Amino acid sequence: MGFICEGDTERKIIESSAFQQFLIRNGIRCVGPVEDAKGNGNLLPHTIEEKRNKLFSAGASLIVILTDLDKDACITKTKQRIQDFSNQVVVVAVKEIEAWFLADSDVLTDLIGAPVYFDHPEKEEQPFETIKQIFLNKTGRGVGTKPMLARRMLKYGFSIEAAAKHPNCPSARYFLTKLQTLASAN
Repeated sequence: MGFICEGDTERKIIESSAFQQFLIRNGIRCVGPVEDAKGNGNLLPHTIEEKRNKLFSAGASLIVILTDLDKDACITKTKQRIQDFSNQVVVVAVKEIEAWFLADSDVLTDLIGAPVYFDHPEKEEQPFETIKQIFLNKTGRGVGTKPMLARRMLKYGFSIEAAAKHPNCPSARYFLTKLQTLASAN
């Protein structure tokens, strides 16, 4: 399985040890490199063709694209923009991938040093901005860029599996379930 990600944050999550261990436990071999599209505007059929071909040449039989909903009206429109192919699956994180960070309360609590819990992480309009504000309020410091936040979250133990356990983080749960379904079909 090869992965094309919207940006550097998603790439870091896919390349993380925790996610790679999830793939191994589910009998999935990750074909590298994990491709970074450098923005959801670059996730168009003609702009990802080279990345797809590179992953297929490296041995992938299926491509999984991980992107955010961002400002798109709905998941269906995002998938239509990217276009599905028979050997490609598009998974859309609701709003922004950083909502998955909000769903991992244990890691956020460890990072900030104070209890943090969001009832509905995927309903936050701008999860990254929410996290930045929490850090400023609780620690007096910022979080830097999205990739810097991702590195910190991963260093403290963030995993998509933990986010998927949150009762109101269905896109993380869908992503893992979809991967497990694809693995069992092969």
